[in-house]
Amino acid sequence: MKTLEKIARLTFVLFMLSMVSCSDDDEPNPPKTQLDIVATAQATSDLSTLVSALQKADESANNDLITALSGEGPFTVFAPTNDAFADLLAQLDGFDSLDDFSTQQLQDLLAVILTYHVVPGAAVLSSDLSDGQTITTLQGSTLSVSTSGGVFIGDATDVDARVTTADVVASNGVVHLIDKVLLPQAILDELSDIILVPITDLALGNENLQSLVAALQAADGDLPTVLRGDGPFTVLAPTDEAFDAFLNGAQLSDIPTDVLTNVLLNHVISGTVTSSDLASLGSGYAKTLATGAGDKNVSLYFDATTDVTFNGVATVQVPDVKALNGIVHVVDAVIDIPNIVDHAVANPNLSSLVGALTNGGNTVFTDLLSNEDEDFTVFAPNNDAFTAFTNPNGNDLNAILSNHVVVGAAAFSDGLSNSYVNTAAEFATNENLSLYINTDDGVTLNGTSNVIVPDIVASNGVIHVVDAVIDLPTVVTFAVADPNFSTLVQALTELTPSVDFVSVLSAQGGSGSDPFTVFAPTNTAFEALPSIPAEADLIPILQHHVVAGANIRSGDLSDGATANTLEGDALTFSLPGTGDNIADITDGAGNTGIGVIAVDVQAINGVIHAIDTVLIPDTTN
Repeated sequence: MKTLEKIARLTFVLFMLSMVSCSDDDEPNPPKTQLDIVATAQATSDLSTLVSALQKADESANNDLITALSGEGPFTVFAPTNDAFADLLAQLDGFDSLDDFSTQQLQDLLAVILTYHVVPGAAVLSSDLSDGQTITTLQGSTLSVSTSGGVFIGDATDVDARVTTADVVASNGVVHLIDKVLLPQAILDELSDIILVPITDLALGNENLQSLVAALQAADGDLPTVLRGDGPFTVLAPTDEAFDAFLNGAQLSDIPTDVLTNVLLNHVISGTVTSSDLASLGSGYAKTLATGAGDKNVSLYFDATTDVTFNGVATVQVPDVKALNGIVHVVDAVIDIPNIVDHAVANPNLSSLVGALTNGGNTVFTDLLSNEDEDFTVFAPNNDAFTAFTNPNGNDLNAILSNHVVVGAAAFSDGLSNSYVNTAAEFATNENLSLYINTDDGVTLNGTSNVIVPDIVASNGVIHVVDAVIDLPTVVTFAVADPNFSTLVQALTELTPSVDFVSVLSAQGGSGSDPFTVFAPTNTAFEALPSIPAEADLIPILQHHVVAGANIRSGDLSDGATANTLEGDALTFSLPGTGDNIADITDGAGNTGIGVIAVDVQAINGVIHAIDTVLIPDTTN
């Protein structure tokens, strides 16, 4: 910082000359009171910081402001409130309190600021101020007056101070309380390397960010104002070259305003995120102010393991440019709103997934998941999940990958519950496979795969990173995964050890009696039994719930239709069902009104329908 000794001495000389030149004939003095200007400030709680600032400035041998302002006057003082001084300190990088004005140079600097608030030779009431008036201060620079909508005092910045309390009369002048510390141009020049301005103003003053400024002006008219707000914000500011590459010969006016606004908001993160913060995290996701699928804030992937990059496309060139309301990182590319594919490509922890999706030049998945006309939910296995997956059933990899995609919905974690959804994978008859979501403890899929990074928001959907590949489910998979069938699983396994029901019902691709249609009794259905039968009687009961060699969906059922079970007896269906039942079943023993309460849980080797009563076969045949 340049020395201010000459400025301070000149200021003091001007002050002393003004004291000599002021006479009772210059201006009418205000009515005498007991307190002078300094004592008035000391008696006003909201001016305690101003009093401390006068004391701090007077620690330099060059200054004696308190004595001067206690003199005969008259003076007009525009007195910044405590909040005004707090705002000034927030603008000064490295200044937390007035104690940081710790050297004679800095104290002289503070004196220059304070004398800029003093008008010598007159006690000017607010009624004497006029719109457009110019006032010369004790510091030697001028202030401007605006009376439109109140009384405002303009300094060398582009933000005026508002008079919050006018006409506090003292024995040697008048005080007007203002909500901002006034700064002359000389101070702005001296503090140019440490004074912080709002993010928008910082961009305005940077010759390499003029395209960003133009984009802000061309976008939503409120956006520059937003970035002048309190924040704090973290802004990734693309250079002019970055905008040239993004536009690729087009003009900003060629981009629809709402699209341009959303792209710009994709460079803004709420809160202050420094490069050291990113480095300590290594990599991960932040949310921008842009809007993606489901009106959720778009996710932004950062990787700070070497250079700091965002979404794999933008690298930080200049980090940690401090602003009054946040921080700016200058980046070398415009970050467009990412779709599902963009997010997968950007995250190196999903490189195995990307490789599988595009293996052999395959574009089916990239074409599908780049579609902006439909939303998707993707459960994305990370690299460790792919490393651990052995594909024990030898299923087609494309079918397995499809089983991780839900088409037509962006399902966010806060909206998930224990339920079934359909994936893009298909059974042989072109029926979409089901996926069981359990939220009892986190989010688990088909009982085997856990969500470890939820809600990566894209323009066309959401990604949830999972820790295991979700293989194509069998009817056994769903029975084990769904806690509503836990008693059924117990009956099929530990209560009937002489029959390997799991192997029988896991057959797929025609390797056994598949496909199967399973009418699965819920836990409540088993609880209604007096007791669960012994193994010899339980085996035929369980077989009576399975139709082999057919994938009978609810749409295939009709009133009066029958189907033979593995046990040998037939089931008869009645449509519509009674009450809330989707259909009613008459079992082999002639029991009627057994309700089908949920249908079409589709596996790769059959379909499950939940029922509310255990089916009993004919025990007389």
